[in-house]
Amino acid sequence: MIEIKLSRLPHGEGLPLPRYASEDAVGLDVTSAEELVLRPGERHAVATGFAIEIPRGYEVQVRPRSGLAIKNGITCLNTPGTIDSDYRGEIKVILINLGQEPFEVRRGERIAQLVPAPVLRADFVEAGELGETARGTGGFGSTGR
Repeated sequence: MIEIKLSRLPHGEGLPLPRYASEDAVGLDVTSAEELVLRPGERHAVATGFAIEIPRGYEVQVRPRSGLAIKNGITCLNTPGTIDSDYRGEIKVILINLGQEPFEVRRGERIAQLVPAPVLRADFVEAGELGETARGTGGFGSTGR
């Protein structure tokens, strides 16, 4: 387990900290610090009312909540979103309404999940040729037939 420092912003007072909903949950539920209505097709960066300090060598991924997705067509854009360890601004969640009805986001409502994850860094090395594989250059939809 890693420790992530959290700084509550003035408009986040009274909201719960991100927390796991069950003992084996992978994502920490995060709540909205604002109220708004998302009309079908509309998107908005929803404020959470806090900023975090992620340890170097980690990221925090922002993921949608399955209940909002199946019941209301509400999901996150740029999923999974990555919060880098050097970012210190307010955490916001880009929600979009893919449903048929307007959706009311209420202050304190769980809107997404945060998943801390270790990060591997890489250097790209230019090569004249790449190794052969059975798949080769087969792209989207080329496997599993």
